[in-house]
Amino acid sequence: MNAPPPTTRPDTEGLDVGALRDVAVEIARTAADHVRRRRGELFGFAGTAHATSETVSAKTSATDPVTVADRESEDVVRSLLAQRRPGDAVLGEEGGGAASDDGVTWVVDPIDGTVNFLYGIPAYSVSVAAQVGGVSVAGAVVDVVADTVYCAARGSGATAITAAGERVALTCNPVDDLSLALVATGFAYSAARRARQGELVAALLPRVRDIRRIGSAALDLCMVASGRTDAHYEHGLSVWDWAAGALVAEEAGAAVRVPAATAPGSDGRLVVAAAPGIADELAKVFTELGTDAPIPA
Repeated sequence: MNAPPPTTRPDTEGLDVGALRDVAVEIARTAADHVRRRRGELFGFAGTAHATSETVSAKTSATDPVTVADRESEDVVRSLLAQRRPGDAVLGEEGGGAASDDGVTWVVDPIDGTVNFLYGIPAYSVSVAAQVGGVSVAGAVVDVVADTVYCAARGSGATAITAAGERVALTCNPVDDLSLALVATGFAYSAARRARQGELVAALLPRVRDIRRIGSAALDLCMVASGRTDAHYEHGLSVWDWAAGALVAEEAGAAVRVPAATAPGSDGRLVVAAAPGIADELAKVFTELGTDAPIPA
């Protein structure tokens, strides 16, 4: 359950990954400010009671929503990237795009945790990452409600920036016993995949301290980095779900496993980030339970 070996590292010679991180932070913060303002304008205190066909529509299924704020947030990110990094490619959850073969690609999730956003549950984020050769080299995840930024540049560690402006170096928990680990996960919108995920989490539950289902994979990965959870795993995530958060976790010391950036989420492959002291034990349990195997939609 390790990060990609050195032979798969991107060639970042001549590339200022710290500057890319700063761009990601600036742009993700600006988009998060927009999302924060729009939440009350669109839905008030409640959630779906105020939803209309003009504010919410379905994507992959009736239970998989996209809001007008998702699209607006991505528009904000794309506009700012066009100003700050005009030669780079952009791949976004809502607007699509294609990765660059030899340059920087920005991978964008304009609202990760849209269902939480819709219902007013305070766990949704904006995620912006820079990738080279399909590997994340810089990124930022903004917890919209808490106004906390999680950011990292490859080889430079991971940092949280609080709403008050305090900068905190991130490091995983020193837990070394899986039975004491708090593990986060998530579930797909596909009924078939969700059923298998339910079986797997039921089998894992007796082996760990407890399970958490937050509803934003990007935040889950950053929670591993900050020590608020000890591991996160999920099948079927798309690259925009993990591109920034997995880098933050890795730079905080987590053992990270992600699919190739080009692999579609419909393949159902596994993403894992785990505190180093439980990574091997968790990997053995996943092999035993069959969690390693992809879960097709």
